[in-house]
Amino acid sequence: MSGGAAYSHDPVMVAEVIAALQPRDGGNYVDGTFGAGGYSRALLDAADCTVWAIDRDPDAVASAADLLSHYAGRLTVIEGRFGDMDRLLAERGVGPVDGIAFDLGVSSMQIDDPARGFSFRTDGPLDMRQERAGRSAEDIVNEADESVLADIIYRYGEERQARRIARAIVAARADERIVRTARLAEIVRAAYRGGPSKIDPATRTFQAIRIEVNAELADLERGLAAAEIMLAPGGRLAVVSFHSLEDRTVKNFLRARAGETKSVSRHLPGDTTRNTPPPTFRLVRRGTVKPGPEETRRNPRSRSARMRIAERTDAPAHRREG
Repeated sequence: MSGGAAYSHDPVMVAEVIAALQPRDGGNYVDGTFGAGGYSRALLDAADCTVWAIDRDPDAVASAADLLSHYAGRLTVIEGRFGDMDRLLAERGVGPVDGIAFDLGVSSMQIDDPARGFSFRTDGPLDMRQERAGRSAEDIVNEADESVLADIIYRYGEERQARRIARAIVAARADERIVRTARLAEIVRAAYRGGPSKIDPATRTFQAIRIEVNAELADLERGLAAAEIMLAPGGRLAVVSFHSLEDRTVKNFLRARAGETKSVSRHLPGDTTRNTPPPTFRLVRRGTVKPGPEETRRNPRSRSARMRIAERTDAPAHRREG
């Protein structure tokens, strides 16, 4: 949702998402990342359908009153994680659905509100919690061991200078607890080595800490598995991601479920390819769909957006783990 489901403009690639899901009258659809309801609204306007929207941010759920009134009887907004989608919908008696959309990351509402602590561009409390509960960015930055902090920044931010940055954070917090986004950004920038860059040196560190705070990649994996369970045969899944870790997770899942991962030669000892389950997804297209030039001009946040589309087969879903 980095630039998606925003309160001041259309969600990223909304036309492409609607074209991918092909909503029809009487269909049931899931907006797994409600935000300000951009995808939900577009689905409901495209067809006389029903939308079940999910969001882990209580602020997003609380702000849905106007949409719920406008689309009375056709829209339901549920507070929770899309990784729990199968359970959340089953509790409400919802069976197989015809389409699911995910707009990953954080919403423009969250980024643009300094009090939420997601952005280094405006000063605010070092929070980053989408659910406003649990361990915050402040807790991680001030309490994680240096090696753990470096691993988080390297793994989730793909930051080559992770060790240097973690060392600087630990040194700074020894003098005073780090409680503001501006202070953390200042520490990261001072530690960074290298020439001018197109992105702020704090970008990758903030991304990494946010992903850790909200367990975003783990929830994405669970959400993809839940989508496999919930989609009816022929149902479509459209996932918009904003950085390589998200897109790689989606790509690997869909390729595996489409039976397109490399397998061991059937002539080798111990081969198990004959027991491989049938594909549960068909890739609607190879690679990703990207936003058009008009959208990237209108909304610079959309430049990094990538969408993958897959269609559910009639094969049984894989057994869910965890």
